[in-house]
Amino acid sequence: MRATEGTFLDRVDLIAHEAGHLLFGFFGEFLMVIGGTLGQLLVPAGIAVYFALRKEFFSASVVFFWFGQNMFNIAAYVKDAAAMELPLVSMGGGDSIHDWNWLLLKFNVLAWDKVIGNCVYGLGVLIVTVSVALGFYLSFSDAEEF
Repeated sequence: MRATEGTFLDRVDLIAHEAGHLLFGFFGEFLMVIGGTLGQLLVPAGIAVYFALRKEFFSASVVFFWFGQNMFNIAAYVKDAAAMELPLVSMGGGDSIHDWNWLLLKFNVLAWDKVIGNCVYGLGVLIVTVSVALGFYLSFSDAEEF
């Protein structure tokens, strides 16, 4: 994950990302590496599900926006997999690995890092667009009808 300054959400995403590495690290190397991205996505997804179960759909749509915003950061990380130019957070003072370099190398698709990153970015655009449209719709309708 990037260690550069960012928005408030970027900082929260970074904490969730690093926590994901720690939590998923108990289940082996692969899940430890992908766990950062999973943690980054599971935090807003879990909060969105919480709101949806409480029938607080507008709140869920706002958190769904956060989920989509995460895709932009993930896309930048994926697109950097071959170049490995982004500064990374080092846990424990040792050398850190580039999650997406490791993952794409493992599946022999490192040459496709830009294409995969662009697909993740496009998915983020779709999610953000749907969340804004849903929030707009819910602002002008009775939430119980949804």
